[in-house]
Amino acid sequence: MKSLLALLVALTIGQTSLAASARPNILFFFVDDWGRYASIYADPQQPSLNDIVKTPNFDRIGREGVVFENAFVPVSSCGPCRASLATGRYFWNCGSGAFLNGKASDWTGHENPFPAMTKFPDLLRESGYFARKQVKTISFVDSKQTPIENSMPRVKYQRYGLYVSEAKDDADRAKRIEETLKHPRYEMRRVVEAALSVEQPFFFIYGTINVHRPYKADSGQKLWGINPASLRGRLPKFIPDVEDARRDFADYLGEVQAADAMLGVMLDELEKAGQLDNTLVIISGDNGIPGVPRGKTNCYDLSARAPMMVRLPGKVQAGRRVKDFVSVMDVGPTLLEVAGLPVPADMNGCSFLAQLTSPKSGWIDEKRDWVVVGRELHFPTARDGNLPFPMRAIRTKEHLYIHNFKPDRWPYGAPYNLDDKSTAGDYEKLEEAPYRDLDASLTKSWLIDNRSATDAKDAIELTLGKRPPEELYAIKNDPDSLYNLEGDSNAENTLEELRTRLDTVMQETNDPRLTDAFDNPPYVVDPAKVSAQKPKSRKKQK
Repeated sequence: MKSLLALLVALTIGQTSLAASARPNILFFFVDDWGRYASIYADPQQPSLNDIVKTPNFDRIGREGVVFENAFVPVSSCGPCRASLATGRYFWNCGSGAFLNGKASDWTGHENPFPAMTKFPDLLRESGYFARKQVKTISFVDSKQTPIENSMPRVKYQRYGLYVSEAKDDADRAKRIEETLKHPRYEMRRVVEAALSVEQPFFFIYGTINVHRPYKADSGQKLWGINPASLRGRLPKFIPDVEDARRDFADYLGEVQAADAMLGVMLDELEKAGQLDNTLVIISGDNGIPGVPRGKTNCYDLSARAPMMVRLPGKVQAGRRVKDFVSVMDVGPTLLEVAGLPVPADMNGCSFLAQLTSPKSGWIDEKRDWVVVGRELHFPTARDGNLPFPMRAIRTKEHLYIHNFKPDRWPYGAPYNLDDKSTAGDYEKLEEAPYRDLDASLTKSWLIDNRSATDAKDAIELTLGKRPPEELYAIKNDPDSLYNLEGDSNAENTLEELRTRLDTVMQETNDPRLTDAFDNPPYVVDPAKVSAQKPKSRKKQK
């Protein structure tokens, strides 16, 4: 088998303009819960949060490489998205990887395809790459440990806002900031030196988790100077533009800036080692902002639209912005082609190597104008019977079409314990809260506490209430998806076309939702077993 792989590598090396005699290193900076927020995405014609956030290191990758304007996740939930990324397949075909916290033990007596699925980093490693992962990443086998790694110091990963906010004074704060940046710096240094010691190019995926909740309330302003008042008029239109929501978004943007700082020290280490210009740097996220309606766990743009930028001087022409649609699921096939490797036939993802190597901006391949997104189960006890809320969607240049397969179910989870005010903003009590697919947050607390008031009531009904079987939005004129065109006679043809295209993808990929398999074991665990499991300890949001 190894000799066959070596032959395939030998035959394919040199087939693309990126696969030169010396294959590039690959740094994949993959941020948990990072939506499409970076100052390079600011649009002077459309005021947004990108006008406020400051991300010099993310922007550098975009300026010195290519910015993808239409990147999306295949599913807006960390576990399933990462399974899809690793395998290059739609999440619904990833067995125990198809839903959050899917456990192989739940598949006893059932065939679980995920462990045996090909993961693209394993193919890179088997072809000669030194493969490493750190923090929250994806499934694959690391390369053998090297002596030089064992001799280098290890430091603890610290979550920026939660850790730095505990500082006693300015000196302590400066020390804590330095400590949060040590982990990405030292791990980047460790990978570079280890790879050099074994004379191999490296593949390194670093998955920072600070953008994931919980946050320290008001850390965005206190640590980063992001004034919540500056966000007025820039929130999505379906979220009431109130102080608590603006505070919440300010804290989120602060954590995005912290992630940017982490990337900065990694780029610094690559420059010091003389490896930056020989390293393909790709940055992206696994889903949109958590804890706010229509964010994480949905198919709307706030949830599914992702940042993506790639830099490799001399091979990826700088300063380009590409409109072609790409998915996080496409990253694996792309990196395999970058390394001169064949893409396995069972991968659904499509390489965007042509978009990387083209000298053009705008549309490279105008047929690449759609992606499919979906979701199933997120928080296990969000609904009676631990049932999922299944969605599939297709996003095109002009429209977003969503099929809600079970409109009788609560999309964000049932409104359990709605009168218990202690749960909505406490991340440690999420398993007791209403709407459990919506993370604890200042925004969630405000909505529930003010649910009798008109603005909160309307927002809850639109975003947390039950949804119709089909939704259709003219996304160019309605970017916040406020006006459902389902039932509009002028949109009948578009609705039918997108419904058919989505159904075709599901049929061609044998989506288990077609037979409602996701409503049964092993996808849905017996409620008695779930209630008997102790939830992981969660840090409180303060």
